[in-house]
Parts: sequence; C-alpha cells; structure tokens
Amino acid sequence: MSTTQNGAEFEAISVHNFTEKILEQVVHFHVMKFSGGFFLWVGSAPVLSNLAVSMSSRYDSMPLSTLVLGDPSNTAPNSLAQRLAKKTNKQVFASYSLPMTDSNLSLLVENRIKKELELHPEHF
Repeated sequence: MSTTQNGAEFEAISVHNFTEKILEQVVHFHVMKFSGGFFLWVGSAPVLSNLAVSMSSRYDSMPLSTLVLGDPSNTAPNSLAQRLAKKTNKQVFASYSLPMTDSNLSLLVENRIKKELELHPEHF
C-alpha cells in the first residue's frame, strides 16, 4: 500500500509478527517493513537491548554494518543485520534480544527467519 503526500509517493509501513518455540524457549519475531528496508526484532521479552543497521555498498561485497544501540561486545545483532542485508539487498535494522547461552539457538533462530523470508517475502 502506498500513499501520496505533496506529490511524492510513500510506501506505508507494514507490520508482521510470528512466534516459534525453539529449544524449549518461546521466541517472538517482529518485522516492520518500510520503503527500502525493514526492522526486525527477535526476543523472548519486550526489551530493545541492542540495535544494529546494515546496508549494501557498491564498494564491498559484504554489507556495511554498525551497532547503533547496545553492548559492542555482543556481535549478534550486527551479524544478523549484515547477513539479512546481503540476502535481501535492503537496509536492515536488527535487534537480537535473546540470551547468548546456546550457539544452536542463534542458528535455529536465523533458520526460522530465513524460512519466514521464503514463505512471506512480502513482509520483508
């Protein structure tokens, strides 16, 4: 859906939520799609503990990425944003608010995101 304002056309922000039980933990996913990109929050409780942004660059095959909010020693949001920006070729804001206690959890969460991308690309 798009709207026109002062002669310019803008794409409306759309919201998509999904939940999955992964390794006995309920994980919530919140996607806000906007023109040219999307915001993805992943977590088990309503906390925005970090935020990274990533986008493609014509000077490098790997997208540029930076942490906007949170602990710089936690690389999960940066890595997630960077991989999603490479896969979608869009600007990606990502927040990963899950405990880093199990590396399998991160892999399974990312696989669930990729599955949702394949099933519902219109939400990303």
